[in-house]
Amino acid sequence: MRHAGFHGRAGCGRKPALLVVDVNLAFTSPESPLACDLGDVVGAIERLLRETRRAGFPVVYTTVSYGEGDKVAAAAFIDKIPALLTLEAGSRWVEIDPRIAPLPREPVLNKLFASAFFGTPLASLLAAAGCDSVIVTGASTSGCIRATVVDALQHGYRPVVPREAVGDRNPAAHEANLYDIDTKYGDVVSVDDVIAHLGELAGATL
Repeated sequence: MRHAGFHGRAGCGRKPALLVVDVNLAFTSPESPLACDLGDVVGAIERLLRETRRAGFPVVYTTVSYGEGDKVAAAAFIDKIPALLTLEAGSRWVEIDPRIAPLPREPVLNKLFASAFFGTPLASLLAAAGCDSVIVTGASTSGCIRATVVDALQHGYRPVVPREAVGDRNPAAHEANLYDIDTKYGDVVSVDDVIAHLGELAGATL
């Protein structure tokens, strides 16, 4: 369903950053209570990482972990989702999946809540790099991806979500939130479209 005056195209901008949200072992390992079906998603993110790095644009990762003090700060969130206690600070679960491991120069920001902006230096990193847009990937579509996209828009960035590079535990929630994002907050496009745009931007800077 499409409504007149919605579903506009904001575009990817001239200086995008690739944001990899919470693709840690707790979200990719089947034995974790937080697991999402991210097999194909990880492959799509691998492609985007390769092209973003080749084009020379910033890459930023996030993970979630809770030390004892963090559990106090995030008590309401943890009460709502007790499975978050899996994300114990220092445990293997909070490590980025090694298939898409960050390079030494690529920051991994720790967050306690859904949005990658809330309580992290993400906005400062993007401003320092001169970015005007954010390519948002990772998990989960209905939680941290949506929250991050809304915050990106509210911080003045143009959010782009490559459809194949985000995932959720609930297929219906995944599709509903992609629809909402594309209707009101950011452009939902294919990975191929994003890679083509990255190639165009890289060529324009040569």
